[in-house]
Amino acid sequence: MSIAIIIIINIGKMINKFKTANEAFHYFMPYIVEHGVDFDNTRALFNVGFLIEDPHWCHSITNRNSVKRDFNLKYAKAEWQWYLSGDRNINKLGELYGKVPKIWQRMANEYNEVNSNYGWQWRRSHQLDKVITTLRSNPNTRQATISIYDGKEINDYEYDTPCTYAIQFTILNNKLNMCVTMRSNDLWYGFCNDQYCFSMLQKLVADKLAIPVGTYYHFAHNLHLYDNIIEKVYG
Repeated sequence: MSIAIIIIINIGKMINKFKTANEAFHYFMPYIVEHGVDFDNTRALFNVGFLIEDPHWCHSITNRNSVKRDFNLKYAKAEWQWYLSGDRNINKLGELYGKVPKIWQRMANEYNEVNSNYGWQWRRSHQLDKVITTLRSNPNTRQATISIYDGKEINDYEYDTPCTYAIQFTILNNKLNMCVTMRSNDLWYGFCNDQYCFSMLQKLVADKLAIPVGTYYHFAHNLHLYDNIIEKVYG
């Protein structure tokens, strides 16, 4: 194969490794707009996976029309503490943050409970505890996994369908690597807050095992931006 052909093949190839989550956000904002397909009031990419070498959260982000996606660290911390509580009632989040965001109000059932409190999910059947115990007893395990979305529970998803399928942990070179697999992931709203909480979970497990944090691999079957956000940012 000639050099010229190789160059043509590589043009437009999606980048799949980033130093930080912030770099990934900056990259995928315009990439989704340019290469995504129209899908249910969004521009979407399908089956997108990428590695974050230094897991940490997104900060204040300014886009080309000076529209800012300000990362609300106060809210992210409150959501993380809500997950740690294991209480899936949105009133608990309200106590921690000072108010309940409208999106959670829309997702709650008649008891003000949601399925997408990930801490409630990883406490079910003691999943997180078992992950830590399994990794301690067998550092080479391929079974240190937390499941969240469950098709067998689809009848319970009338109001609130979890966006994350599973989280898997692997010890490699004495560091804790983590893979998050999502069925649906909105880059503007969901990715930033979710990645913060997942990176905190990775740190929590690594601390329990007394080993350093490794890499974070993020996979989304559907990675998207809503049309109204695209209009707001790129309009």
